[in-house]
Amino acid sequence: MVAALNMTVTVLKLRIGVMIAATALAGMAASGWGAMSPWRAAALAIGVLGASGASGAFNHYYERDLDRRMRRTRARPFATGTLRPGFGWPALFLGLLAASLLLAWAAAGGLATLFVFLGAFTYGIVYTVWLKRRSRWNIVIGGLSGSFAVLAGAYAATPDPSPEPLILAVVLFLWTPPHFWSLAGAKADDYRAAGVPMLSTVAPARVWTLVVLLHTAALVAISLLPVLLGAGPVYGLAALAGGMVFLWRSVVLWRAPSAKTAMANFGASLVQLSLLLLGVFLDAALRVPA
Repeated sequence: MVAALNMTVTVLKLRIGVMIAATALAGMAASGWGAMSPWRAAALAIGVLGASGASGAFNHYYERDLDRRMRRTRARPFATGTLRPGFGWPALFLGLLAASLLLAWAAAGGLATLFVFLGAFTYGIVYTVWLKRRSRWNIVIGGLSGSFAVLAGAYAATPDPSPEPLILAVVLFLWTPPHFWSLAGAKADDYRAAGVPMLSTVAPARVWTLVVLLHTAALVAISLLPVLLGAGPVYGLAALAGGMVFLWRSVVLWRAPSAKTAMANFGASLVQLSLLLLGVFLDAALRVPA
């Protein structure tokens, strides 16, 4: 039972999915929740989680040949043959996506559901099938999947969202590339063995680390814009604290590129996003009238 549960978590990439669902909730929170009841908000979050899981599972299935060449991924169920390939798997993932979209539509309407679909499609097809093996800028476009989740939450809450959730969507778009480039830089041998042209494996270290630093500086600056638009000090402190951690680690990576500093920057990106989302939720809670 435990083994089956762990396999499900792995195949559906539920750890990433939970973070993406959290960004959808943050989009709602940044919009003041609007008419979203707790039950509808939870249903949309589950729909986002399911759609993310469907695209993540398809990623595992489609990339099983690449996964066998990478130490980081060679133990995945499709790579090891624990789960044998067959037409039934893509059909099952498509069914999960359809059910997730239906749940999102029932909870939040057509426009929010469109954004949920675009997030899954971007990761599952645009990134996994089209770009990952072909372009060093693959994750730049792939990063839109997280932004679409924020937009799904924002437009679920209101048909005319304020600038704050739209800014958060831009931050997510800028956050994803340095997050994954840092991981790829730390695991460069794996990505080269698999023939995946991540920027951090095909460009000189001085170049890709500078691109990471510039992305990080831009997302930190943009993440502070809501303070100028009325976000409270709790949000501002959380965005600033997380942003400074990420920015400092990016500076260290640029000055001294190595697997160790790249992995530290990868960890800092998670700290930054976690604090940013926490700031959004706390700020929204503090705005609720007593």
